[in-house]
Amino acid sequence: MASGREFSEQWIAAWNARDLEAVLSHYAADAVFLSPLAQRRLGDGRVVGVESLRAYWAAGLAAVPDLKFTLESVLEGHRCLTILYRNQLGTLVAETMEFDDSGQVARSFACYG
Repeated sequence: MASGREFSEQWIAAWNARDLEAVLSHYAADAVFLSPLAQRRLGDGRVVGVESLRAYWAAGLAAVPDLKFTLESVLEGHRCLTILYRNQLGTLVAETMEFDDSGQVARSFACYG
């Protein structure tokens, strides 16, 4: 796996390019994503599996045409990292990702300031 900083820069660049397939390439087929935005949009804050993530994030990209993330900081842990970034509204977001044995994101948690 790339360094935490390198991974984070690639992840942010994929979002900013609106390249959903590049974003999804980082995630395991059975990845789990937890988010309060998913709770509001779907009625459940838990999105499971790449196909569900594809549908959820495609709808999000369509709803937010000016989406832009600015990397603030990267915190590295054991088989995990937290990416601190600001979105197009200036909101501080912390996204913590846990990696599986193959270096794919297995679980991800988004928290908003």
